[in-house]
This record gives sequence, C-alpha cells and structure tokens, in this order.
Amino acid sequence: MKTLDSTISNSSTEIAQKTVYPILFAVAIAHLFNDLLQAVIPAAYPILKENYNLSFAQIGLITLSYQLAASILQPLVGLYTDKNPKPFSQMFGMLFSLAGIISLAYANSFGLVIMAVVLIGIGSSIFHPESSRISFLASGGKRGLAQSIFQLGGNAGTAIGPLLVAFIVVPRSQHHIVWFAIIALLALFVLYRIAFWYQNHLNLRAKTKANIVLPDLTKKQVTFAIITLMILIFSKFFYTASISSYFTFYLMDKFQLSIQDAQFHLFWFLAACAVGTLIGGPLGDKFGRKYVIWFSVLGAAPFTLLLPFADLFWTGVLSVVIGMIISSAFPAILVYAQELLPKKLGMVSGLFYGFAFGMGGLGSALLGSLADKTSIIYVYQICAYLPLIGIVALFLPNLKKK
Repeated sequence: MKTLDSTISNSSTEIAQKTVYPILFAVAIAHLFNDLLQAVIPAAYPILKENYNLSFAQIGLITLSYQLAASILQPLVGLYTDKNPKPFSQMFGMLFSLAGIISLAYANSFGLVIMAVVLIGIGSSIFHPESSRISFLASGGKRGLAQSIFQLGGNAGTAIGPLLVAFIVVPRSQHHIVWFAIIALLALFVLYRIAFWYQNHLNLRAKTKANIVLPDLTKKQVTFAIITLMILIFSKFFYTASISSYFTFYLMDKFQLSIQDAQFHLFWFLAACAVGTLIGGPLGDKFGRKYVIWFSVLGAAPFTLLLPFADLFWTGVLSVVIGMIISSAFPAILVYAQELLPKKLGMVSGLFYGFAFGMGGLGSALLGSLADKTSIIYVYQICAYLPLIGIVALFLPNLKKK
C-alpha cells in the first residue's frame, strides 16, 4: 500500500510538472506591461531630441545608459535568485520602473533623462531573470512554447508602446508620459498574483526531488555553444537596435514622414516581431532549436540587404518580414541555453537577457555616432550585413540528453 507521504509526493510531482497556462499568460501580461514601459524610451526620442536639441550620439547614449543598467545587473540577479528564490522580487523591480517613468515625464535636462532611463533599466534587470524562470517552471516540459508565450507579451508591449506614445504624448507634451504610470500599477497587481503561485510552486517542489536533465556534452562543448549563442545575440540585437532606436528617423529623413506616421511603421515592425516570437518557440520544440536559430538569424539577411534600396511601400513590407523572421530566434536561443545549463536557470536567463540588452545599447550608441558622422541611411546600409553572422549557428551541437 502507498503511504500518505508517497501519495502527497506523487501528487506534488504531478502538479509541479503540469503546464500551467494561466500563469504563463499572466507572466506574459506582466512582460507586456514591463516592456511597454521600456518602449516608451525610444518612442519618445523624437520629442526628447526636439526638446533638448540632442544629437544622434546623445540619443545613443540614452539607450546605452538604459541598456547597461538593464544588462549588467541581470546575470547577478539571476545568480542570486538561483540560490535564493524571491517570489516578490518582480514587484520590487516594477517600483523602480514606476519611479523611472514619473522621472522621465518631468525630466527637464539631459542628465535627468539619463537618470530616469537608468531607473527603468534597473527595474527591467530585476524583472526578467525571475520571470523567465517562472515561465520555465510553469511550462510542464513545453519549454519553447512557454518561452514564446512569455516573449510574445514582451514583444506586444514593445509594439504597443510607440503607438500609445504617438497618441498620448506626441500631440501634447513630454509631461504626458506620466500616464504610463498606470501601466506600472496594473503590472504590480498582476505580479502580486504571480508571486503567490510561485511561492506555492516552490513549496511543492521542495517536497519532491527535481529530475534535472543534463545535456550529453563536455564542458568545452557547453562553453563553445554558449559563446556561439552570444555571437548570434550580438548579430540579432545589434540589427534590431538600428530599427527600434532609429527607424522613425530613417523614415522621416528618407521619405519625409511625420513623427506619427513613422511611429505607425515602427509599430508594424514590432508587431511582426511579436508574431515571430510566438512561432519560434513551438517550432523549436518540434523541429529542434538549432535549426530555428539558424533560419531565424541568417534567413533575415536577404531582406535586410534589400531594405536600404526599397521605396516606402516595400520598406514597410520588408520591415515586417524581417521582424517576423529575426524575432523567432530569441525564444529558441534562450531555451537552448537553459537546456545547456539546467541547474542555473536564473543566471542563464539573466546572462542572455543582459547580453541582449547590452548589445542593443552598445549598438544604438555606436550607430548613433555613425549617423552623426555620415547619415542615417548609411547606417542601414551597413547594418544590412549583420544577419549574415547567423552562419555560425551551423556549429551549434545537437543536444542529446542524459
């Protein structure tokens, strides 16, 4: 006969290994709110540029400051929470973002703008590692799907942000950014509910022995694979930095669009990224993450090479195709990395999110400086070659479990 302890243990194991869709979607909604607040920063660049007479290099410095704050802390946060899970830490991070949004609305100098975006960056650095871990734990083994749902929320927030800025802030003034504080308050409510599930889930897992599946690879092979994935992250996020930070300026300069019209084009690119993200994870589950990664980064190259020479209509079409293809890589990359180091989920998530943000920030700063010295159109001609780096995905090992 089964003992009571055995029955409880089996029940706990079953619950802990079940795909929990309400939590996956709740984390995705929280990610939507978090990344929507982040998206306010680049969407407000045309307003900030006009208000403070900023150069492209200074705009790049704003992005670099935010991205460094969002990137440097993430691996450290993840490493700490691997050993000391903190279910309510995401709420603490959202309070930083709330303070940053309010500060950005009332900033009256370039220095205060930098301070405001750093606060938002710190909030993001606390949010992402634990949220990614929760998605992993709630996946029930459907890791690619879970990561895609999580990323879909983030990409949707990134897409909606510029649209809301175009409607709420652009026709009025910088002070109207304060309305986005409502988004932060909604996020705090969602994160509060998630935190209780996370706490209960940790208690359930404590009653069972977790079965961690390790890849059948040597330490050198794992290290090589991590480095290869980081090269791919560099290629992807350096290119997407050119879109998220400067696409509106590119369209305004080349096609003489208004700020609002340019923001609509940026929205369609970001919406395509959301669709691509949703597709990438499940395809990785079904066909193998290596092949999705290879296609996602390298497959965008023909379209990025055409983009600088297209008219307005085809620029819109190509940007949607590029967004859909290139964005499908990140869920596959992140889950692949988590499967390489399954005992360090927080650290791996923080490392890759942090590196992605860091490359985006560095790319924005360098491309802004290049745009000042040459032209914004020349920047897109150079960036068109970045997805060709995706060829290195061919060297990723096939993961076999042991």
